[in-house]
This record gives sequence, structure tokens and C-alpha cells, in this order.
Amino acid sequence: MTEFLNAIILLSNFVIIPALSYGSQLALGALGVTLVFGILRFANFAHGDLMAFGTMVTIFLTWWLQSLGVSFGPLPTALLALPAAIVITALFALLTDRLVYRYYRRIKAVPVVYIVASVGVMFVLNGLVRILIGTEDQLFSDGQKFIIHANDFKQMTGLSEGLSFKVTQGLTIALAVLVVAALFWFLQRTRTGKAMRAYSDNENLALFSGINPDRVVMVTWIIAASLATIAGVLYGLDKSFKPFIYFQLLLPIFAAAIVGGIGQPIGAIVGGYIVAFSEIASTYVYRKFLIYVMPESLEPTGMAQVLPTEYKFAVSFVLLVVVLLVRPTGIFRGKVL
Repeated sequence: MTEFLNAIILLSNFVIIPALSYGSQLALGALGVTLVFGILRFANFAHGDLMAFGTMVTIFLTWWLQSLGVSFGPLPTALLALPAAIVITALFALLTDRLVYRYYRRIKAVPVVYIVASVGVMFVLNGLVRILIGTEDQLFSDGQKFIIHANDFKQMTGLSEGLSFKVTQGLTIALAVLVVAALFWFLQRTRTGKAMRAYSDNENLALFSGINPDRVVMVTWIIAASLATIAGVLYGLDKSFKPFIYFQLLLPIFAAAIVGGIGQPIGAIVGGYIVAFSEIASTYVYRKFLIYVMPESLEPTGMAQVLPTEYKFAVSFVLLVVVLLVRPTGIFRGKVL
């Protein structure tokens, strides 16, 4: 029984808890992508770099607060900077829409034109972030590091494996639940949310019903920018901030949105956790886990790893390709790309 408990704790430390945390970050990112696609009808390839921009603003504000001696006790100071960063990022997204996307809406450009425009915005944003904050890792997490420390857990239980649960992981999961609940309440219960859903279902009918398209577009960008900033900051706190990493995150985020069903918010959430668990479970070294659960004669001699860690993003790509080939609408029957 002890060996089994050690195996479960080991798996929790390196697969279950990290996947829940990473999945929450992907889900929030994929929600932004799926909202833009469902309402504005184009795949926004600049979303990963919008996450980087929002995180960069949060870091600058966090450093400023820290220089003033302001802290948030056991929680990261970045949480105090987050609301202002969301406002700045939302204003930047609205400015980008006014300077770039609004023209193509006016001339009713085909979706591929929007995609090309978003790629241009992506490169501009990527360069801007690198110029302003640099290309190196930036650590901005402070406050208490662990909710449960491995050594304390070992002493309390007497097990050889200690459960470790970081504050940033708990914060990510809790904030993701709150943000998703607030978003679904907004979309289902408020007049603006219902207008956005109607505009997504049938643009012409929504316009005949008196819905203001400019207002729908504005609110969509504000929500997308807010989700991007929150997801980016949570990812940066949990790991570290590096602009190029957010560019790489675009693949698993799109994979999450498409696997779940792009245009379907619930699909983005489910897809985020599917991608996260697939990536982490397929690159974890199972040798020690198998030693705990298997007879000594059957213990593995190698690493017992499905894929090297370097191939983590390849898992997202494979999932994306398989879903597009087998079920292009995704799990929850989203819109076809």
C-alpha cells in the first residue's frame, strides 16, 4: 500500500498537478482565440504575442510596485499589477483593431486576409516586446513559494515521496475557475453577452435585430485581451517570462481550441486540459513510477519515456492534425476552419 501511495504522489507531482496548471493556462489562452474566431470570424495568430505583451506590462508594473516597497504578502505582487495591465493590453488590442482589422471588416475581406494581417501584427508585437523587455528569461514571482512543501509532507505522512504544490499552481487553477465562471455568466446572463452570441450565430440577423456590431467587436477584443493577459501572467509566474516561449505557445493554444471545437468556449476549456495532459504524460519519465507499482522482476531498466521533453510541442501538432483529419469540428462541434 505504501508503494502505491508513493507512486500516486510521484505522479501527482510530475503529471497531474503540472497538467492541471498548464491546462488552465492553455484553456484561458484558447478561450481568447475561440472568442475572436467565433465572433470576428478569423484565426488570430497574434494571440500568443498579445499574451507576451500583457505579461510584459504586468512585469513592468510589478517591478515598479516592488521598487516602492509594495507587496501582496504570501501572494505574488503581480496580482496587484494585473488589473492595470489588463486595461493597458485591452487598449492596445482596440488600437490594433482600429489601425488594422477595422479596414478589412469595412471592405468585407475574406478570412484569409485577416489571417495574413494577424501574422503581420504577430511579428510587430513580437519585435516590440523583445525591444522593450529583452530576450532573456525574466523572473517576477515573489511571495510564498509553496502551499505544500515536499519535505513537510514527508515528515507528516512518513512516505518517501513528498507532495509539492506551488502557490503559482494553486493560483492558476483557482483563477482559471473564477475567470471561466465569470465569462460564462457574462455570455449567458448579460445583454451584451447575449448580443455577442447572437452576432456569432448569425451576423445579418443580429444586425437586423438592432445589435451594434462596433460594440460587439469592442467587447470581444477587451475580453480576448483580458484572457490573454491573465493566461500569460499565470504562465510567467508558474515558469518564467521569455517572449519567444509565448510565440511557441500559439501551437498548443490553437490545438486546444480546435480539439475542443473552435468557436465553442466549453470546447476551448476541455481542449486545453486534453492538450496539457497529452504533452506532459507523453514526455514524463515513468521509470520510478513503474518501480513502485511493478514486481521487482519486471522493473524497467530504461527511462520508460514515450517521447523526449524536446518533443512536447510535437504532441500538440499531432493532436491538431489528427482532429482536423478525423473530426474537423472538434469534440463539441465547433466551426470548421
